[in-house]
Amino acid sequence: MRPGGVWSFQSVSDSLRIVSVAIRDPWYALADPTRRLVFGKVVARPRSVTEIADELPVSRPAVSQHLKVLLDAGLVDVDRQGRERRYRPRREGLAELRQELESYWVQTLDAFKNLAEESYRANNPSEGTTP
Repeated sequence: MRPGGVWSFQSVSDSLRIVSVAIRDPWYALADPTRRLVFGKVVARPRSVTEIADELPVSRPAVSQHLKVLLDAGLVDVDRQGRERRYRPRREGLAELRQELESYWVQTLDAFKNLAEESYRANNPSEGTTP
């Protein structure tokens, strides 16, 4: 099993299995550069598999597989319009990523603030207060 993924096996024959991976971790899903390109197209505006494949050097089956991973990770939703499926970004999935990034940013700023204050105190021992 890979981090963020769930292995499931289906038997094709007695000696051969098809392995499908459901990726639920959005960071893992976006780790693939081609998948990020596909996601970027969907973020720009809702698109079908064909539209995305026409704009990228990727086959329609490959685009479909990338969209399946993004769907499993909660980053896109799909709307059916007649026989066509149009993929669009899922706000909730993006909000979760943004929240996680925000927590890293806040931690980094806090660490920088503490380091700056410690450095100031070390260089100005007579003042005893922070800037």
